[in-house]
Amino acid sequence: MPSRSFGALPDGTAVDAVTISNGDLTATILTYGAVIQDIRLAGVPHPLVLGYDTIEGYLRNPNYFGAVAGRFANRIAGGRFTIDGTPFQVSPNEAPNHLHGGFKGFGTRVWKLLRADASSVTLGITGEDGDEGYPGKLDVELTYSVDAPGTLKTSITATTDKPTPVNLAQHSYFNLDGAGTIRDHVLTIPAETYLPVDAGKIPTGEFRPVAGTPFDFRAGRHVGEGSDGVVDSYDHNFVVTRAKTATPHPLARLASKNSGVALDILSTEPGVQFYGGHMIKARDAGLNGEVYGANAGLCLEPQLFPDAPNQKDFPDAILRPGETYRQETLFSFSRTG
Repeated sequence: MPSRSFGALPDGTAVDAVTISNGDLTATILTYGAVIQDIRLAGVPHPLVLGYDTIEGYLRNPNYFGAVAGRFANRIAGGRFTIDGTPFQVSPNEAPNHLHGGFKGFGTRVWKLLRADASSVTLGITGEDGDEGYPGKLDVELTYSVDAPGTLKTSITATTDKPTPVNLAQHSYFNLDGAGTIRDHVLTIPAETYLPVDAGKIPTGEFRPVAGTPFDFRAGRHVGEGSDGVVDSYDHNFVVTRAKTATPHPLARLASKNSGVALDILSTEPGVQFYGGHMIKARDAGLNGEVYGANAGLCLEPQLFPDAPNQKDFPDAILRPGETYRQETLFSFSRTG
């Protein structure tokens, strides 16, 4: 499947787009940030993710729309951690903390197009030793593939020559109605606990039960249920399992009665970061012709836990030489009505 031009960065670096499809699902992938630029389901007349028709839209609206965040997605407190007694300082791009790999994380760089066919595309990227302060050269390979009738599968591997933190996360914003807000979407997360955070959105280290709190989505409920103050605070990691699994397990389900579309997310990752999109404030019209505002989409990001290199009770996020980081995540779309 040939790629097509999607423009270029200000320094002249070319950006390509590849459209893949199988069964009822079609997805367009960019080499910029490994972005999922668009997802379409047969019989549904609108996009299911937030995105832009030009590279300028992504550059002018830096919200990580559809990108793969890394080398460490989410936050690291103070941008500091220690490996085997050696301290490291990575970029404090969300001062004083580190977010999504730094100022030039994987989600804002151009990946190499390795191969593609009608239903899959494989991209690669290398983080050099010292990049954004991280130790070790990290080589990443990512394959997006579409399985009939409606599943987009993400398969990621990574290797390193020095011990280094690795946490890669797909950062698409979903809106199953294609317009408006996601407050009426019904969200289900099978998590008994979540990770409360401090004022800098760094986990406190506590595994807090969701029962009796606004974070209880076990039975499924509307995202906007309750006060605006509640929906505007969602940016937390939900603990579905305490460790990675060999095969994907259910992580979240999102459904809209308005469009009759549902999304089931399964992953090998233990946590899912639910961000309600309350800070979205775009400057340009997106795929649906609207200028995205607060809650125009939400993120459900399969990943390890935030600040894991500094939290002794969190799953180990350090990749070592001779090991292979592996992640498999399934985004399965269906019609419910």
